[in-house]
Amino acid sequence: MATIVSARQRAFGVALAIVAGFAAALQSRVNGTLATETGTAFGTAALSFGSGLVLLALVLPFSRAGRSAVGQVRAGLRRDGSGRDGSGRDGSGRDGSERGRLRWWECLGGLGGAFYVTSQGLTVDALGVAVFTIALVAGQSVSSLVIDRVGLAPGGVRLVTLGRALGPVLTVVAVVVVSGAGASTAALGLAVFPLVSGVLQSFQQALNGRVRAAVRPGVPRPDGRTGRDGGVLAATFVSFLVGTAALLVLFGVSLVVDGMPAGTFPPDLLLYSGGLLGIVFIALQAAVVQRIGVLLLGLGMIAGQVVGALVLDVVSPGVAAPGVATYVGAGLTLVAVAVPLLEGLLRRRG
Repeated sequence: MATIVSARQRAFGVALAIVAGFAAALQSRVNGTLATETGTAFGTAALSFGSGLVLLALVLPFSRAGRSAVGQVRAGLRRDGSGRDGSGRDGSGRDGSERGRLRWWECLGGLGGAFYVTSQGLTVDALGVAVFTIALVAGQSVSSLVIDRVGLAPGGVRLVTLGRALGPVLTVVAVVVVSGAGASTAALGLAVFPLVSGVLQSFQQALNGRVRAAVRPGVPRPDGRTGRDGGVLAATFVSFLVGTAALLVLFGVSLVVDGMPAGTFPPDLLLYSGGLLGIVFIALQAAVVQRIGVLLLGLGMIAGQVVGALVLDVVSPGVAAPGVATYVGAGLTLVAVAVPLLEGLLRRRG
């Protein structure tokens, strides 16, 4: 059954999703510049994920809760299939992941992030940011509705209501307003990459949430309080581990096919912060998806991405000032997030 949360908790969860979206927008700017400088989208993606994995590996030894959570993930994989029926649920009807069991595919959320970073580097130059973002949002909005409806995320089934359906529509309209002109007809075939990437991002959010849900809460301390929950750290670590492994394979294949890239590593250290930014938004996703669902998480992140891009354009030197359409589109994304929230609040008061 779905997790019951208050309107205040839901609003706070959406606010964190917006922060995650801002981090994603900043990571896109950083990784895009680094890919141009190095001359390899695959290498940049592998470097971004790999640096994040190294940071997490350095943190884990100092986090007792995190180490325990990673151990529980391994144990959950070993218990896979025990006491389950063909639907993946145990005899009580609860999600198996909530009982500490994990199937192997539930740990593959990192592939969604890996595909997103790679598809951005491969197609943005041909498609333009406008068409890329429209295709990404279309895939993410529709798939998030489906994922919430079938209950793939750990919070359980969330019905498709008018407000929840209107949110994605308004978000797509907002992106169209912001983006303006699209790409050439010849390049539109590449739009399948960001479209699939949007779908995979929704699955990534749901699967990372399931990994976190498989971790038991902290052990009660002598004072009666519960110890720290390392589920977010474990879910983020698993996501980066899987994504890095996949990207290293892709980078190796690209070296065999295309040879060494012609670019160089720039001296600006900020361009290597993509891994840290990835940790921020993946950890926030895993932390709130069980509370607000994949749809609201996706809408919040889209709002953060659009508003974040607006802020970055305002403060970045050498970038043209945003036009009226950009501000209108940013406002529409916030309305798109607010509509499902207000609908839920009105239903509870009714």
